[in-house]
Parts: sequence; C-alpha cells; structure tokens
Amino acid sequence: MRNNVYLLSMMLVIAAVTMLTRFLPFMLFRRKTPPAVIYLSGVLPYAIVSMLVVYCLKNVSLISAPHGLPEALSLAAVIFVHRLRHNMLISVLGGTLLYMWLVQSVFA
Repeated sequence: MRNNVYLLSMMLVIAAVTMLTRFLPFMLFRRKTPPAVIYLSGVLPYAIVSMLVVYCLKNVSLISAPHGLPEALSLAAVIFVHRLRHNMLISVLGGTLLYMWLVQSVFA
C-alpha cells in the first residue's frame, strides 16, 4: 500500500512538472512572443532531429558486416516517406519498423 502511494505521488509530481513546462511559456508571453523564442521554435526541431540522427548512427561500423546497410536503408526510407507524406510520426515509425525487420530477419 505504501509503495502504491509513493508511485501515485511520483506520477502526480511528474505530471504537474510536465504541465508546468508546457503552460509556462503561454503564461509568460501572453501579449507578445519575444523574437528569440520565435527563432528558437523554428530552429530547434531541426537541431534536435539532427542530434538524434547523429546519436543513432554514431556506433555504425562501416568496416564490418553488414557495413551499415540496415541503417542506410532505414535512413533512406525515413527521408523518402517524409518527403512523400510530410508526417514525422509516419516517417520515424516506418523507418524504425524497417530497421527492426532488417536487423532481426534479413541481416541476422
């Protein structure tokens, strides 16, 4: 019982902090959004996705089999699907599913 109370209180605190970080910019900038925030809102998504791509590809070995082929095919699929559908969720999900299939079935 005591463990359940701890878990519930932890989830409530996490939810409250998450909501605060989401609502705080709207509460602070009710009248006019500062130019720096507008600039960052346009630049940060691309920077974050670029950092994730570098992080995901940092341990790929090009000198040992399969020579980064599953990663390259999955990355190409993500780019292709995103150019076709313009939906980041579908692109990333499709690339992830392709990568998992390639690693577990084709290049296993």
